Order: sequence, then C-alpha cells, then structure tokens
Amino acid sequence: MRFVSSLVGSFCLALVALSGSLRAEPVELELVLMADASGSIDAGEIAFQRQGYAQAITDPSVIDAIQNAGMGRIAITYVEWADETSQDVVVDWMVIDGLTSAEAFAEALVAQPRRAYGRNAIGAALLFGQDQIESNAYEGRRRVIDFSADSANNWFGPPIDVAREQVLAADITINGLAVLCRSCSGRPIAYDLEQAFMDQIVGGPGSFVITADSPETFADAVRYKLILEIAGGEPRFASGD
Repeated sequence: MRFVSSLVGSFCLALVALSGSLRAEPVELELVLMADASGSIDAGEIAFQRQGYAQAITDPSVIDAIQNAGMGRIAITYVEWADETSQDVVVDWMVIDGLTSAEAFAEALVAQPRRAYGRNAIGAALLFGQDQIESNAYEGRRRVIDFSADSANNWFGPPIDVAREQVLAADITINGLAVLCRSCSGRPIAYDLEQAFMDQIVGGPGSFVITADSPETFADAVRYKLILEIAGGEPRFASGD
C-alpha cells in the first residue's frame, strides 16, 4: 500500500508540474480587448467596433509590431462588457504571431453574435479582464487590459476605484480608448471623457488614453493603440489620426 500511495503521490506531482508547464506558454504580451457593449451601443455599432478591431489586428503595421516585439508573439482575447452580469468572451485567447493567426482572430471576431447587454459596470468589467489574464494559459512579459467606452459612468457592481486598484496591484496595466462619437456631430457628453479615463480608469506603467472621435478614425485609433501596446509605448493622450 505504501508503494501504491507513493506512486499515486508521484503521479499527482507530475500532473501538477505538467499543468504548470502548460499554463506558462511564453508570449510578449497578454492583451484583453475589453469593448463597450452597454446600452448606448446598438447592433450596428457592435458590428462597427468589431470590424474596426478586425481591420486593425490584420494591418501590416500591427503585424510588423508583433513580429518585432521581443518574442514576436502575443496572446489576445476580445471581450464585450456591459452590466455586472453581462460580460461575454467573444473570441477566446489566441496567439498572434503573423498575418495568418491575425486573420483567424479577425474572422472569429466578426462571426460571433452579440451576447452582452445592459448599463455600465466598469468596475466589474475591469475585474473580469483581470480574471481572464490570471486564468489563461500564457505568461506574458507584460499584461494589459485595453478598455474602451463612450462614457465613464458606473451604474452597477464594484466601484471603479476599488476595481482599478486591484487590477493595478496584480501588475496589470489598464489603457483606454475613449470613443467620443460614431454618428453625431460634436462630443456626445458634457464632460471631458479622455480626462475622466485618465483620472478614474487607466493606470500602470506606460498607461495611456487614445481618442476615437469619428467613424472614419475608429480603426486608425485602434491600430495606433495596438501598436503602442505591443511596442510598449506610453503617450498620455493621443489621437488615432
């Protein structure tokens, strides 16, 4: 019995070691694309956002940034967030190391139905992004939540400052995409959305806010943001132009 117990113990240890090795696939960057799917975003805008990200991730400049950044490969997932119980992993973690894998990610992204609805729960979204990073199968030199929204309101769930502090304490950087306008003229809200992002949401080494202020510049803003995140750039405010 002692011999059998020893064998069982050794087998369990081997499984733990194997599990640890499987969870440690090295990548340059673990990146959660956390896209707004709250009540202010209609079906057409969901499709528009996804197309913008699909276009950006397959752009030659983004592919070049990936292949020239450290290990030449990143792990990425796309999540749509809304209220505290409505956060949907649209595309699960994939490794992007060139155009073929980027195209596969883009194809999966535009094909999925919308499943996230409700009013803003930004704190819950940030914590969901943290969980996605801490429970995946990769080990990145850098870990980033790429958060987009058209407001900084938080109607449900944990307070933003509490969630933000927890995410930053886990050595995860939060960057922001402030979506100012899609089909309107002028700013959609009375307050300075970029400044609200800087004051309340983003943080960590090299954190920044990018502005998307029109349908024409959305994909460019996403592309520029991805390049900065992959390369480790750190503007405080930037336009996608």
